[in-house]
Amino acid sequence: MAAPLDDKTRSIVKACVPALEAHGLDITQEMYKRLLADPEVRDLFNMSHQKDGEQPKALALAVLAYARNIDTLGNLGGMVERITQKHVGLNILPEHYPLVGKALLGAIEHVLGDAATPEIMDAWAKAYWFLADILIGREKQIYDEHEAAPGGWIGWRSFRVRSVTQESSIIRSFELVPTDGKPVMKHLPGQYLSFKLDIPGHGSQRRNYSISSAPSSDHYRISVRKEEGGVVSSWFHDVVREGTELQVSAPAGDFVYDSANEQKTVFLSAGIGLTPFISAVDALSADEKKYVRFIHGAHAADTNAFGADIRKLADAGVLRADIFFSAGLPSDVVEVPGIHYHAGRITKDWLTTQIDPGAVYRLCGPDGFMRDMVDTLKTAGVPVANIRYEFFGSAADAELLAAV
Repeated sequence: MAAPLDDKTRSIVKACVPALEAHGLDITQEMYKRLLADPEVRDLFNMSHQKDGEQPKALALAVLAYARNIDTLGNLGGMVERITQKHVGLNILPEHYPLVGKALLGAIEHVLGDAATPEIMDAWAKAYWFLADILIGREKQIYDEHEAAPGGWIGWRSFRVRSVTQESSIIRSFELVPTDGKPVMKHLPGQYLSFKLDIPGHGSQRRNYSISSAPSSDHYRISVRKEEGGVVSSWFHDVVREGTELQVSAPAGDFVYDSANEQKTVFLSAGIGLTPFISAVDALSADEKKYVRFIHGAHAADTNAFGADIRKLADAGVLRADIFFSAGLPSDVVEVPGIHYHAGRITKDWLTTQIDPGAVYRLCGPDGFMRDMVDTLKTAGVPVANIRYEFFGSAADAELLAAV
């Protein structure tokens, strides 16, 4: 376990909060510039998050949160767990941490200039390694759990695409089985798989995709939305076929649905954000006697995935559903027991009329959608502890972080 930081170090780190508020993004952008100059290190990252600025923004917010909470690090438990889960999915190892530390400290000194006194740099070196030791320790625990689990593994494992299913005009599902023919580790609903891909013309790529199938020791399924200009999503749609082999790491992620401890759950999603919830509801049965509400927003009928699955679950009495179509109600839509269809988007006004303060609300979708939904839930009196969410990509919107 990492030795506690001394009072002087914590005091210096706290005093740097204004500088981080003003220059945090400059520091993380400089850090990644230094770090990604090494091709082997660059291959560890999802480079799309560098191009759109998500990764530097997310790290800047994390460093700022660390400095603000240096006296009360228990407040950062959720953030630390999300980071370690991401690292495990990408197979980050202890030997990578000195490289990151050198780049970060060098960036701080470069951006702050004369203000980065030896005393300040010494404090940040201690603070960095204190946090690094915590992350390394937790990551080892997760790696050990993966190695010991039935069907589990560490590192990259070869999988073959067993089937491809067109779920909607823009979403395809890919069912994956290990090429060694052995069982796989049962995932927890809400977890994701990480992929190491080699895309012709684009080189090594890393991506995470939520598992959209119920837990199984036989296979996994991911569902990929084709994004305009998306290198990896387009490759999945245009190139990947039955028989394609992919390198995959073990299921990771802390956004897991615990059906045993949630008697009332509302799944609230938009777009491709429904995939982790499909994994959760597919694992339920009517005899569990739980209250499950599924609220989802899609653009139109042709882009709405898993509609048949939801109808089947509603018919079986597993859940109640509300499906919204922002492009307008399809002309051929037919109301079925347990499902209501709506024209338009999921609005704050509508959601306010549906609030159950005793339910756990699980959110996944675009940041703007989640920010609106979180604000509505809080205003309506839903306890913060009952609002759970998953971000797309790596960026954490500052307002949303503050809201939950």
